[in-house]
Amino acid sequence: MALEAPARYNRLWLLALVLWLPGWMVHAQPPTGGEAWTLKIEGGIGPASADLLQRTLDDAADAGAQLLILEMDTPGGLDSAMRAMIKTIIAAPLPVVTYVSPQGARAASAGTYILYASHVAAMAPATNLGAATPVQLGAPSLPTPGAKDKPPPDDHNDPMQRKILNDAIAYIRGLAALHGRNAEWAEQAVRDAASLDAKAALDAGVIDLVAVDLADLLRQLDGRVVTLQSRQQRLHTADLRLVPIVPDWRHQFLLIITNPNVAYVLLLIGIYGLLLEFYNPGMALPGIVGAISLLVALYALQLLPISYTGLALIALGVALMVVEALSPSFGLLGLGGVVAFVIGSVMLMDTALPAYQIALPLIAAFTLFSLLLALLALALALRARRGALVSGIDTLLGQPATALEAFEGQGKVRLQGEIWNAHSTLPIGRGERVTITAIDGLVLEVEKGEPL
Repeated sequence: MALEAPARYNRLWLLALVLWLPGWMVHAQPPTGGEAWTLKIEGGIGPASADLLQRTLDDAADAGAQLLILEMDTPGGLDSAMRAMIKTIIAAPLPVVTYVSPQGARAASAGTYILYASHVAAMAPATNLGAATPVQLGAPSLPTPGAKDKPPPDDHNDPMQRKILNDAIAYIRGLAALHGRNAEWAEQAVRDAASLDAKAALDAGVIDLVAVDLADLLRQLDGRVVTLQSRQQRLHTADLRLVPIVPDWRHQFLLIITNPNVAYVLLLIGIYGLLLEFYNPGMALPGIVGAISLLVALYALQLLPISYTGLALIALGVALMVVEALSPSFGLLGLGGVVAFVIGSVMLMDTALPAYQIALPLIAAFTLFSLLLALLALALALRARRGALVSGIDTLLGQPATALEAFEGQGKVRLQGEIWNAHSTLPIGRGERVTITAIDGLVLEVEKGEPL
């Protein structure tokens, strides 16, 4: 009996092992199947890009996707949008792979930061990254007379520029530390605008791999361990199905309205539409179009780096031109309005990025349109002032009327919906058109024919 108890326990352990082993084998095996979503990020990094990435990651997590691949080709973009995208990637519930492709693409400026922040950084052959210096540091200064042979000023001696530079360096070094990438070269990319091609970036430890295409990328990712929200996760990508994500209407709408030129046009349409409605109450259409355009423009502008001083100058310029049209001041208010409008339009976008500047021909066209509109209103006002002042019953002179009966001498006519006594020295037929030539008390002197 002493041997029975251990034997019984051994049988229980064996039974537990048999029951537990299949379950362990199921969980230990890498998952098969699943999806890897791919999203193209092309052109300038802006508010539309940040919004698209956030919504795509949320949808991918809800759909159970295993991976999100960003196919990137960008010259850079807005700092605020870039930082929003980086925050989204760092907090992502699934690994994000940034893949600079196709061949010939680049991840410059803001793209370099996003590449460093991603869980896996990959590039296609014949692509490049770098040139991550904040654009304000590289903005050319205006030439000054007599300074042709002088060396350009050193922007790094400016305390504000040093702050911007040091902030960018600390930011990208922190991103490099997240996934163990080359922090020294990252600092060079910011401080000296250094750039690397794909092979050199791989050799320098800036990126993790070089892949010819997406299929090659998935093959190389299989088995790689990444850090996802402070925990290690092994990627199993061999059997993943690639699912390309097509941007929806919301992204296209944001992409259009956050174009500075479109936002500028919408702003001015809104202002002029509301002004036209105020001067002609009841027209409805200008007011509706103006209100919608103005609200959409304000929504777009709050997503863009704008100067509120520039916005105020535009509003002041339009107001001065309107006042000039209503109360002529020999052109002084109108000229001031044009100057304020032009300065405000140039200052409106508070960034040196070329992709986020308002086109100068567009500013010139709207300035000319506003000036011509003010001059037209001024000409109409002056013409009205020079005209003879007519009021009361004298306004009926020269108006057409219709004979209600045939008469010679006294009769009845219809004038502007009213019946009047009329007098004519010539016979007038029923329904004949007559013209008012004089007024004698409440009797109209009429003659045959329409007014000239």
